[in-house]
Amino acid sequence: MQLTVARIGRAHGLRGEVALDLRTDVPAERLVVGAVLATEPAGVGPLTIAAVRTLHDRWFLSFAEATDRSAAERLRGIELLVESGDSDEDDAWYPHELAGLRAEHVDGRVLGTVAGLEHLPAHDMLVLVESSGARTLIPFVRAIVPVVDVAGGRVVLDPPGGLLASDAANLVISDETTGRPADDAADDADDAAHEA
Repeated sequence: MQLTVARIGRAHGLRGEVALDLRTDVPAERLVVGAVLATEPAGVGPLTIAAVRTLHDRWFLSFAEATDRSAAERLRGIELLVESGDSDEDDAWYPHELAGLRAEHVDGRVLGTVAGLEHLPAHDMLVLVESSGARTLIPFVRAIVPVVDVAGGRVVLDPPGGLLASDAANLVISDETTGRPADDAADDADDAAHEA
């Protein structure tokens, strides 16, 4: 299975160096001089790492195939891939391990199917396709996703009221969110539920 370890960002300097948006927890193991990485799209690669450096927790690479700024700029947005098996950590999963899992509520109801994983700045989000067909992003945190059972083919969700499209009627809007008295916010939630 090929996994994305980084996405190439902007060119840095004049000698073909690029900034990386990392997708791996172990960049020092995966991104070493001499490593040959497959790419997505495949026609761009493979790319051979010629130099690696870090600066303030940012990773920068140079490739043997891109020795100047123009060549480096053409690589922007390309994904770097490595061959890997399934994760053997207890609380770490690759996106391909999660896609297709059945999503169940803590009370046993089937909510839908996990379509994938999106990496966002704050944290990862499970992409849930609800039984109704609605696409919902679920924060991939233990409080909301207490069970991930890859072998059993399921994840268990404990979503707060209103997180799921199918639960819009239970959306809780707080005073802090709206900046208005609680009674007005509750009226708005009731109006939204009746319109849905």
